[in-house]
Amino acid sequence: QVQLVESGGGLVQTGGSLRLSCAASGRTDSSSIMGWFRQAPGKEREFVARIFWSGGLTYYADSVKGRFTISRDNAKNTVFLQMNSLKPEDTAVYYCAQRTIYSNEYKYWGQGTQVTVSS
Repeated sequence: QVQLVESGGGLVQTGGSLRLSCAASGRTDSSSIMGWFRQAPGKEREFVARIFWSGGLTYYADSVKGRFTISRDNAKNTVFLQMNSLKPEDTAVYYCAQRTIYSNEYKYWGQGTQVTVSS
């Protein structure tokens, strides 16, 4: 069992920055892959970024590439999403999720944190 708790959301102006955190407890090990997703009102949830717990390999959606950075602190069992040059279209609820290298399904999800970018 894995518990994920996101924090760091808020209201920011266009061009601003926010840093989201996802604190993980329970079973997170070298087989884990941590992902960030987002869901805007009236839209489907979409992938944002992911990172391999072991090795730190990252992958980003084209819409955030060059503006967002995913990272992790293994000692603190925490994953971060640094978001720069924010745009109004980045407004969404952001979710942290976890899967393993053995499955494409993200099994565990956090409760989400709201990010609002004003124009």
